Amino acid sequence: MLIFAVFVDILLGEYPNIIHPVAYMGKIGKLFDKYVNNKGQSKSTRFLSGLCAEMIEISVWCCMLIFLRISLKSKIIEYVILTCLLKATFSIRGLYEHVRKCSTDNIAKLRKSVSMIVSRGTEKLDKPHLYSAAIESLSENISDSITAPLFYYILFGLDGALIYRIANTYDALFGYHSEKYEWFGKFCARLDDALNFIPARITAFLILLFSPKNAWKYIKKYGSIKINATYPMSAFAGVLQIGIEKIGYYRFDGQLPQKEDLKRALILYIKVVSLILIIAVLILILKLLGDRA
Repeated sequence: MLIFAVFVDILLGEYPNIIHPVAYMGKIGKLFDKYVNNKGQSKSTRFLSGLCAEMIEISVWCCMLIFLRISLKSKIIEYVILTCLLKATFSIRGLYEHVRKCSTDNIAKLRKSVSMIVSRGTEKLDKPHLYSAAIESLSENISDSITAPLFYYILFGLDGALIYRIANTYDALFGYHSEKYEWFGKFCARLDDALNFIPARITAFLILLFSPKNAWKYIKKYGSIKINATYPMSAFAGVLQIGIEKIGYYRFDGQLPQKEDLKRALILYIKVVSLILIIAVLILILKLLGDRA
């Protein structure tokens, strides 16, 4: 199932939004935001509203999986549908293509492309900071968009991968320090932090293998700046021997990246993701052999 899902992802990239399960996860989340996240509520009420919203959505998708498994009489149809759902939980080609669009010298196109993959404002950023933002997003999302869903798929099957994707989607929607989401999104952000704790460190370790000394130096110095994201970021910057900076938040030693560094980052991405997939498939084969023994 995983091999077929990866093949579909590499061949087709992201599903159109009209059929993408993650798009519907987001739409349901926005409905909860619209109808239960009210300014007049107390902090505790808004916290519980966010918690309940996420738990309800998780329950809805898990019930849908149970319904599909019970109702589908054809094993082939069940396999195809569940494999397509698994593919929706990770993004390999989509992430690559989004970042590859940032490999341009045209500042207007560069700002637009970077704005599609980061939440920070890009209007006033110069080229090195824009390339830096693209590389930061690329390295962080190896964990969020590939390692973590595969990690939970290996542990808990499709249910685990879908639950992780819902948690990550809710964090992307509501995990902000703002008046509107500080309390409504607090549970969403904390659950995402907990679920990404191990995958972020696994990702950093696998990146480190491509230049252990340099990557470890950066991880020791910068990995703990954020609970998860800066572990793969620092490993990536260490292997590439570049500096990265999010103005006002963090600055890693080294010269800020140029377009050629972004190209090197994409090559490293392919190597790291290939290693992740090989390990994931080998673990699943060993599990299958163990179950049959």
